[in-house]
Amino acid sequence: MRVALVVGLVAAVPWLQAAAQSVDPTAAEFDKFRAVLEKDNPAELFEAKGEHLWRTPGGPKKASLEKCDLGLGPGMVKGAYAQMPRYFADVDRVMDAEARIVHCMISLQGFSYAELAKAPFSNEVRTPDPVSLVAYVAGQSRGEKLAPGRSHPKELAAYNNGKAVFFYRAGSFDFSCASCHGVDNQRIRTQPLPNFTKPDQALAAVQGWPGYRMTGGVVHSLQWRLNDCFRQQRFPRPEYASETLSALMTYLTVNASGQVYKGPGIKR
Repeated sequence: MRVALVVGLVAAVPWLQAAAQSVDPTAAEFDKFRAVLEKDNPAELFEAKGEHLWRTPGGPKKASLEKCDLGLGPGMVKGAYAQMPRYFADVDRVMDAEARIVHCMISLQGFSYAELAKAPFSNEVRTPDPVSLVAYVAGQSRGEKLAPGRSHPKELAAYNNGKAVFFYRAGSFDFSCASCHGVDNQRIRTQPLPNFTKPDQALAAVQGWPGYRMTGGVVHSLQWRLNDCFRQQRFPRPEYASETLSALMTYLTVNASGQVYKGPGIKR
């Protein structure tokens, strides 16, 4: 009778039902495990590699990236990641960190877009140089509050475009980003799915990316994660470093504005 009464109360009272669903011992245990690992995060090795790549002349032009402007002036890296995506006047568009780094590799070092986009994402055996560079830049915003661009008309347009992408349903499953991340208390297997439309949960879209993948020993960027989401939705995947990806990141990051970024993290 007591069990039946408790079950009946949980079913009848919405906030009790939500509280019951929010208890996730598997996720809680993994969070403890991840917290321990992040004290000595292997992603720091990729940050170090990225710093070396940033300072070392490379590419057809044999130039370093120390003149790359991430929005705070040429060569200024500290805090830049936390303030992206943002508008860049020299290209007249909004860029996320990875898109901007790719732009600098092309304009300063002489790489071609086709070369960088041929195999842009980490796989089981390699982390591409742009991803290591993103890890370095992201690490320089550890402890900074997220403050993406929100004032320029094209930043506002990027936010609205990213929101439209987030809620757009299509593909063979008729899914959108919001199908998984637009409502409360959803999960896939043991993985809780945060609601990215809410400020307190939107941070999960940004926090920990770039992330060291424990099962692969490589670092993945947020562009990789979004690209894989499109694949799982059975969508055509956007081009590497595209305006579509920058717009979606703008929407997600603006939703998490004001919260503290902890730097590259640990992923399963």
